[in-house]
Amino acid sequence: MKVTGSALRVTIIINESDTWHHKPLFNEIVQRARTAGLAGAAVFRGIEGFGSSSLIHTTRLLSLSEDLPVAVVIIDAEERIREFLPRLDELRLGGVVALDPVEVTRHVPDAERPQEER
Repeated sequence: MKVTGSALRVTIIINESDTWHHKPLFNEIVQRARTAGLAGAAVFRGIEGFGSSSLIHTTRLLSLSEDLPVAVVIIDAEERIREFLPRLDELRLGGVVALDPVEVTRHVPDAERPQEER
């Protein structure tokens, strides 16, 4: 699917230790986005953060954490994102789900990209 122009970005911030049926929760979210046919998803591991507990999780050498923040970012047309959101409800996400309007200036699916750019 090719997306250009106005779109919606959903950012889901969870802990990397969160699981769904013994798999990382971020993996389940990405798989659901792929199954829904969304344009794409990416997972970013944070280097430091805190949530509702106010406990800081960090990668700093003296206080290594195995529970760093993870952000799953998905961008697609607004109606497709809004149709997808109910698929996240059963996951009972304990983090933050934020929606932002974005402008997509370039999105070229792999099949349309020249071989030297892949």
